[in-house]
Amino acid sequence: MGGAQERPLRADAARNRARLLDTATEVFTTRGVGVPTEEIARAAGVGVGTLFRHFPTKEALLEAVMVRRLEGMAARTARIAAEAGPAEAFFACFRLVVEESTGKSEFTRALAAAGVDAHASLRGPTSEIQARLADLLTGAQRAGAVRPDVGLPEFIALLAGTGGALEQLGPDPAARERIFSVVFDGLRPHR
Repeated sequence: MGGAQERPLRADAARNRARLLDTATEVFTTRGVGVPTEEIARAAGVGVGTLFRHFPTKEALLEAVMVRRLEGMAARTARIAAEAGPAEAFFACFRLVVEESTGKSEFTRALAAAGVDAHASLRGPTSEIQARLADLLTGAQRAGAVRPDVGLPEFIALLAGTGGALEQLGPDPAARERIFSVVFDGLRPHR
């Protein structure tokens, strides 16, 4: 995305781009990725031409939304890690990553169907989040809050599995909390 010829955006263009991304994130997350780009432009209060100047294809818009979500998630995990103790930060970030990943598979499938390798385009933000998660895991294990036999691959698999479980459950808050409770209990050391 971008490339060597990318120039800084004028203030109004930057505002339009940010508004489009905010709107697209909300619409795609709540209504699915099948919503036409014209509806997103209308909801953002801009013309479809403005949308296509920033995002020449719907796939480019989907990709930008995913990158933005991952960058935001990385920033929030960093803030939580800086403000909380190791145990609290680990479990809060686990919850954050799972909740923020809702619908990610739908985005990835839509991009793959259009021939876009979502994993390649998201490699940078994904690597940053994985590095933060590795630090959180190490810190929580040193604090005695997480089992020492859990490695980063298992941690990431648990994040993905928990996210899948929550998508299956739907919006039932009590059931969602039970899932987190079971997973968190399994991550804590057995005494």
